[in-house]
Amino acid sequence: MAVLTVRQPKMILIAVLALLGVSIVFGAGVSEKLGVGGFVDPASESAQVADYLDQNFPSTPNLVLEVVARDGAVENPAVAAAADRVRQLVEVEPAAKVVGSFTSEPATDLRSDDGRSGLILVHVGGTTDEATKTAIRIIDALPTDDPAIEVRAGGPLGVSVEIEDRVKHDLVISESIALPILLVMLIIVFGSLVAAFLPLAIGITSIVMTLLVLTLMVSVTDVSVHALTVATAFGLGLSIDFGLLMVSRFREERDKGKDHQSAIIATVTTAGRTIIFSAATVTLAMSGLLVFPLYFLRSTALTASAVVILSAVSAIVVLPALLALLGKRIDSLSVIRRKAPLSADSAFWRRCAEAVTKRPLQWAVPVIAVLLVLGIPFLGVQLAMPDERALPSDSNGRLVAESLRDNYTTDTSQAVTLLARNDVRALDDLAAAVSLMDDVVRVVAPGGTFERGELISGPMPGFENDGAAYGLVFLSVGAQSDAAQQLVLAIRAEIDDHQVEVGGPTATLTDTSAAVGDRLPVAILLIALATFVLLFLFTGSVVVPIKALVLNLLMLSAVLGTMVWIFQDGHLAPILGVTPAPLNLSMVVLLCCIAFSLSVDYEIFLLSRIKEARDAGLSNNDAIVVGLGRVGRIISSAALLLTITLLSFANGLSFMKMFGIGTALAIVIDATVIRGVVVPAFLRVAGDLNWWAPRPLKWLHARIGLSEATTETECPPPTRHVEEETERLSPIRAPEPDTVRLPTPSLQLDEETRRLAPLSALDADTVRHAHPTPDRDEETQRLPSIRAPEADTVRHAKPGIIQGRQRTRHTNPKPPGP
Repeated sequence: MAVLTVRQPKMILIAVLALLGVSIVFGAGVSEKLGVGGFVDPASESAQVADYLDQNFPSTPNLVLEVVARDGAVENPAVAAAADRVRQLVEVEPAAKVVGSFTSEPATDLRSDDGRSGLILVHVGGTTDEATKTAIRIIDALPTDDPAIEVRAGGPLGVSVEIEDRVKHDLVISESIALPILLVMLIIVFGSLVAAFLPLAIGITSIVMTLLVLTLMVSVTDVSVHALTVATAFGLGLSIDFGLLMVSRFREERDKGKDHQSAIIATVTTAGRTIIFSAATVTLAMSGLLVFPLYFLRSTALTASAVVILSAVSAIVVLPALLALLGKRIDSLSVIRRKAPLSADSAFWRRCAEAVTKRPLQWAVPVIAVLLVLGIPFLGVQLAMPDERALPSDSNGRLVAESLRDNYTTDTSQAVTLLARNDVRALDDLAAAVSLMDDVVRVVAPGGTFERGELISGPMPGFENDGAAYGLVFLSVGAQSDAAQQLVLAIRAEIDDHQVEVGGPTATLTDTSAAVGDRLPVAILLIALATFVLLFLFTGSVVVPIKALVLNLLMLSAVLGTMVWIFQDGHLAPILGVTPAPLNLSMVVLLCCIAFSLSVDYEIFLLSRIKEARDAGLSNNDAIVVGLGRVGRIISSAALLLTITLLSFANGLSFMKMFGIGTALAIVIDATVIRGVVVPAFLRVAGDLNWWAPRPLKWLHARIGLSEATTETECPPPTRHVEEETERLSPIRAPEPDTVRLPTPSLQLDEETRRLAPLSALDADTVRHAHPTPDRDEETQRLPSIRAPEADTVRHAKPGIIQGRQRTRHTNPKPPGP
């Protein structure tokens, strides 16, 4: 693939442009086909109750229109006439039916306590998507400039429509914020406008192609509209990270003296393989979400996996083709002068590693303690389903919901629903018993209204149809509170002797929590097992993967505790413009999965460099210092860009703010204190135990283990003593301008290097060799084990092979990191 991109860049780019055109044509309107639900288990009892009521009891409202008089009371004739015109607009839709209006008699429950507003209750039939589209047409047709009234849409459908509009609007705003900021940051990183644009190019490419994938997905399964937002943020961030790795590695290879084509091939075979491994890790981690029955999580997992794969393919196919066409023009339009490539040794990260390895416990213990303290608030977490509280405080859906709670005596949208499919008497008996329970205000059933076990009114029309009946339980507590959930469990326990089912928002939360809780251990096991296997194949160790899993859990606990402190307890609510509320159950699961997968990415970046240094002969401590010094700048730059991307999407809906801020915080914690302090400290304390594995697993890793390709294995500069000794022993002078690729030494050289083995106290820098002079060609040819120089940098293992006036022992080169 690397050679193909160098030889046929135009063909590759033409094919990609054609695919982009197809994606735009067929995927441009995909957002209109996405659903706003997906947070409920469709097989649950509460979901079955909701479907049955929708099909058999069209008198139950799912769209609430609140009519507010601009001047005076709703009894004003002008207000009543305007409200009747609203009713006529609703009834134009065949699937919509007005089931109650404050203009009808008697309708006292549909007028507010202060008399300044009234309700028009609407039932919209059809599937979820059909009902949503009908509701959109109704809401769009409502008057906005009527001098007598102001009309607000709420209820379940009104809130869903507004959430969908907010998601689409916020997505445009987020992209318009993220792209310019990312371009500026990339210019600072690369110094050139052209180089900075390349990571953005593959990000845009992967996102556009994802639209085509979404179009194919909606033809076979339900896809949440939130999946588009998550995929856009995730895809843009990862694409830029992958592009950052590729462009940085390309410039590093070119700075070593390689020609343009050789630098591209080396980039694809090194950083490209890291990207493939990274994409595989993220995809496998996201696959854990497929075990949940909520199509929001399943569709998001599929969409995120698709955008990750497309981002990786764009990085290793499209980007090299662009590099091949651009040539030296990649540095065109330079704005900032580069001091060193990203993969060059970082003095800051090297000093951090040196400090941590000298006193590992003094550094790691306080950091771990702080992370544990941050996680304490999560012990009091409360989980809920998304409702109107996710909307901004000035949104219509939010205003209608608050008005229903504060100004009306009846709010059917928050009531617990009781359904008897073929036993009306059982429902009446249960209603009387439920009315005696704590936190119950009253129960309305076909036989009448019950309070504290007493029948206070006669039969209720509309609650019975064709042998089936339903009832409503009105609560004195919030529908998603712990007390309400306990009440649902108590009602279901009471139903043992009745053929009645329970539904409503409280039962939906209870059922969804149970469905997620039942499958959560399976998801955790799959994600942990996939992570363990991949890291084992990468490192050959069983200790390092276990360490990674434990530290990721530590990071997640700190993030979730902080999210509880901010969004549930409301400590930063005024600053962020959110209402303190329980955390969105589905978003918590999604946040954990994505944060975990990104954390494993950075683990791979760091371990690749440390393992490379260790395999090159450095001690455990030196390998940690060299590895973090080399990869620290790449990890911090990638984390910064991804954090900016995610924070730009943290706007509008409160649960999207939680997702954006939570994932950004996870990346910051992981890229700084976890990778910079805790991981080096652990590796220092564990020592050689880091790379331990049982003998059968070592045998297995030797046959199927994963490793990166490499173009060089760097040797540190020799000590003075080694230079003097090799000067005496070797007649071969080193070539000067370029670096030489050295093959495996001959037997004669091996014997000589074994004699010089004690002289192998070397550092970790690249040894560059000059071109051989003519008078030394004969001597070079006399040693058949040494090939002609290839103008390439060679990283060696422990010192000891003939190298200019130095002898170092040669081993097979080990792969570098990104």
